Amino acid sequence: MTFALHPSSLPAVLSPVLTPFTANGNVDHQRLLKHCQWLAANGVGHALFGTNSEANSMSVRQKMDALTKLIEGGLDPAHIMPGTGANAIDAAVNMTNHALAHHCAAVLMIPPFYYKDISDDGLFAYFSEVIQKVGNSALQLYFYNIPPVTKITLSLALLDRLVRAYPKTIVGMKDSSGDWSYTESVIKLLAPHGFRVYAGNEAFLLRTMKAGGAGCISATVNMNPKAIAKLAAHWEDADAAEQQVGLDRVRSVFDKHQMITGMKTALAFFSKDPDWLRVRPPLMQLSGDQQGQLMGELKAIHFDMPGL
Repeated sequence: MTFALHPSSLPAVLSPVLTPFTANGNVDHQRLLKHCQWLAANGVGHALFGTNSEANSMSVRQKMDALTKLIEGGLDPAHIMPGTGANAIDAAVNMTNHALAHHCAAVLMIPPFYYKDISDDGLFAYFSEVIQKVGNSALQLYFYNIPPVTKITLSLALLDRLVRAYPKTIVGMKDSSGDWSYTESVIKLLAPHGFRVYAGNEAFLLRTMKAGGAGCISATVNMNPKAIAKLAAHWEDADAAEQQVGLDRVRSVFDKHQMITGMKTALAFFSKDPDWLRVRPPLMQLSGDQQGQLMGELKAIHFDMPGL
């Protein structure tokens, strides 16, 4: 398989951006833009409407409106990769067209996950139909592989087949499998042909960069963007392993708690804005004791979020 490398305006590190909500459950556009601006100032891009954005608790219209408001607010679409996957093909097509109309650099697409034990042929047919219905040569599609949630793994054979069928459209993936051997296999198979693999956890960032991957799109980029972006840019430095240890230390604190509610707790604390505590059901805020435990653990490692 031979084709040109895919140029990309996306940075090596993107944040799956947390979504603030108003009391009535709508997206809080002002707070969302402010958080995205803080992330951008710390050197990372924006992977909107993924798991940590509570995207599956939002309607298609809410996501499309939020993207419009962010770009109208000055967020750079060249650094945006919105999640546009959906179980319904038409919903995926509509959100993808909306992202393209706003000149987003790429879209991130989760596989249709409601039905289980789906064949590679079925997944190929899904992605193929979305691409053909969008019908836009500007489309740059990244897969979102997260089998712990979807119970669907994008096999190497399927990835190879899709990239061969759509070499100018399917350009990469976020791998949240947590399985380094799988991530490494995808990089070895497809990265030499321009396929950009982002690790779904910064714990794998140094290994990903050494193997030839693109970087990471990881939950705690919301919390620790500057340090994660630094390692992605300086992974060949003598202290890279030490930097990785520092990232792992922060990540390990959040891993002890429900990730989304834990991050929102920290963001509410460091921004002095309790409205960040809101999550959409079925998620629930951490209890007072849990919040105290989390903030105590962050204090013990001298963690801060300057500039909020």
